[in-house]
Amino acid sequence: MKIFYQSFLILSIVSGLYLPTQAQTDPVKPIGKVSTVTVKEQQVILTTDQQAHIEVSVYSPTIVRVRIDKQKLGDDFSYAVVGKPKQTKAAITQNSNEITITTDSLVTRISKNPFAVAFLTKNGNVINQDEKGLTTSWIGEEVTTYKTMQEGERFIGLGEKTGGLDRRGSGYTNWNTDAYGYSTGQDPLYATIPFYIGIHSELNYGIFFDNTYQSDFNFGASNNRFSSFGAQGGEMDYYFIYHTNLADIITSYSDLTGRMEIPPLWSLGYQQNRYSYYPDTEVYRIAQTLREKEIPADGITLDIHYMDAYKLFTWNPRRFPNPMEMNKKLEEMGFKTTVIVDPGIKVEEGYGAYERGKKSDIFLKYPDGTNYTAQVWPGWTHFPDFTSEKGRDWWKDEIKFFATTGVDGFWNDMNEIATWGQKMPNNVLFNYDGHLTTHKEGRNVYGLQMARASYEGARKHTSNKRPFLLTRAAYSGIQRYSAIWTGDNRSEDSHMLLGIRLLNSMGVSGIPFSAMDIGGFTGNPSTGLYARWIQMGAFTPYFRNHTGVNSKASEPWAYGEEVTEIARKYISLRYKLMPYIYSSFYEASQNGQPLMRTLAIDYTHDPKVYQGEFDTQYKFGEAFLIMPFESGKNYGKVYFPKGNWYNLYTGEKEAGNREEVIGIAFDKLPIYVKESSIIPMQSLVQSTSEKPTDTLTVHIYKGDVNNSFVYYEDDGATYDYQKGEYHKRTINYDARKKTITFEKAEGNYSSNFKHVKVMLHGFGGTGKVKVNGKSQALRQEFVSFLGPVSRFDPHRETGPAEGYNVQSILLKNDKDRFTITY
Repeated sequence: MKIFYQSFLILSIVSGLYLPTQAQTDPVKPIGKVSTVTVKEQQVILTTDQQAHIEVSVYSPTIVRVRIDKQKLGDDFSYAVVGKPKQTKAAITQNSNEITITTDSLVTRISKNPFAVAFLTKNGNVINQDEKGLTTSWIGEEVTTYKTMQEGERFIGLGEKTGGLDRRGSGYTNWNTDAYGYSTGQDPLYATIPFYIGIHSELNYGIFFDNTYQSDFNFGASNNRFSSFGAQGGEMDYYFIYHTNLADIITSYSDLTGRMEIPPLWSLGYQQNRYSYYPDTEVYRIAQTLREKEIPADGITLDIHYMDAYKLFTWNPRRFPNPMEMNKKLEEMGFKTTVIVDPGIKVEEGYGAYERGKKSDIFLKYPDGTNYTAQVWPGWTHFPDFTSEKGRDWWKDEIKFFATTGVDGFWNDMNEIATWGQKMPNNVLFNYDGHLTTHKEGRNVYGLQMARASYEGARKHTSNKRPFLLTRAAYSGIQRYSAIWTGDNRSEDSHMLLGIRLLNSMGVSGIPFSAMDIGGFTGNPSTGLYARWIQMGAFTPYFRNHTGVNSKASEPWAYGEEVTEIARKYISLRYKLMPYIYSSFYEASQNGQPLMRTLAIDYTHDPKVYQGEFDTQYKFGEAFLIMPFESGKNYGKVYFPKGNWYNLYTGEKEAGNREEVIGIAFDKLPIYVKESSIIPMQSLVQSTSEKPTDTLTVHIYKGDVNNSFVYYEDDGATYDYQKGEYHKRTINYDARKKTITFEKAEGNYSSNFKHVKVMLHGFGGTGKVKVNGKSQALRQEFVSFLGPVSRFDPHRETGPAEGYNVQSILLKNDKDRFTITY
């Protein structure tokens, strides 16, 4: 048979029956040679001899957009991009071979034969360029752009992706997936964030590929030639961002896709979750136990068992006979209630949400006009089309049901869309805001649009009160509406450390507000694992303790007295740090910088931060260096980046730019503070609804570099800050002038603090400083960040608190500028 086939093939070629020539359809369609060029202000419009249509547009001096389609370009529509092009001075020139676009920051060079794009610095260094011979091409409807992989190039980002910090050598798929109990190397997961940052040769750039079809990114996986990004359909539409500092790339990306609003203060406190807490007496028991054990907390979350037969927009009448009364009592105890909301609406005659949805005609449909039906928790269900304005408006009206019963938070789950069988048909139609399409293009934005509808509904029905939103599925731009968490993780050390990498990756990908299930969702953590995880949870953006229905109880007291004390200490420390945390979220709302930040943001070209043994280390805001370790370790290797670092617990100073093996205690997470740091703190409270004392304590760590911190306050609950009701002041540390300056406060809001206590770490024993030129004495003060943790029993600790002496000065906190000279 083999000999016959070979003979037939040879005969066919000779006789002309088998001719692999250009006359046949190319299996890979190239983009072709540029045939026409039109220059229009800061945009170049091109076509090629292969009928490709192209637009290269200057969005700002540092952002260039490239749109390509093998046919005519469609409407310029995006669920992710809210930023508009800025009027930019761009010089555009061309000759027979190429077109050059020059701004004050970037040079874009377009080759004509074939079409290809290169991005260069003003002095001619290649930042990024299309791979010669491959550039952009199509395989059927699939479009891919191939980029030359530079020597030593690293890649970070892509949001919720497993693997190491450096993604070189790996490939990833974006297809929002219900990934229950996922492995530490599984891909894809729940969210699609098609934005990455490339790093090489002391340069860094970002690429955001705005296409909601299934997309694929290859960073040298199974090849040694290129990196690439492409999608199963739609346009090649990407934004190239260049800055000398990586942090500025994140800021520009968030200019494009939007920034989070300042969250309600209560959402930054500790959240106690369980699948599930019921009936209402069990909810009361959990709340009361948290208060009795003096474990600060602000939220309790209800999973699907609060519903009547899992039907959305209902309360189970037996388990929760009076939800409004329950939520009012919880509010009086200092707790806010968050409820889970799934998109599936049960098909059941007489069920209100189903009848209203059917009447309003808002469900996803097949091409023949019948509603798409699949099974989820309630049984056979329909799904609102959140990509239609009509569907979102219907959902916003339904959200009123929760607002009227005192619910403050909305947890959007199962919105990948998750269905039993996990195989949603591709012929299901999505309105896509007037751009009718199929499941293939609509799936990856379904979670984003559900979160949007929930957010807009909550805002509509809670008047001036800020809602809290959490989501599992997402697309770029989710930060405008919601926090995100990493889904159904496992109670394993590897998952704890994976969670750190996932949150760091989302932070560098424009999502500052993120979470993982502390303790793990599936399985049962060991005592040591739980203790370590809750220590690290105190230094994550959204602090959520959660576990599954078939696991043991996972409240802090479920692991014995020692772990209860550890949890109390670290949760209490988070509450004392609330002024620092809230100010850092204000920063995120202004420039997109995450609270939880990979070391790659500040130490981009230090190869050590990408090594597997160090790539889970991260900064919590500007000041803290967090060193995660799996449970059970007594020693571990850490890396101190450039600069000097203070041990949080002892005040001892460590030199940077070196590795060190340190001891690891069961009850302490290794934490260091960067030199020149400025850290505002408050007295311990049991929830954010409780007022702290009237003294703001500001810790200053002596260093050799200048630093500044923007301290921010508002009422923590409403949108009045948008009308000027805030208190903001910049605190500057000048190492050369030896001054600490509190600039004049801005805004109309009166600070909650009448006094400022400045604590000086590492400044020596001078005993005096000058305040606005007048000499004032310092006093010695003992600092212990982990204790005492009881307002009622200051001797609760089993032994003396670990700490050290610093010098302090107490000053009046008025709005005027004042300078401390040391």
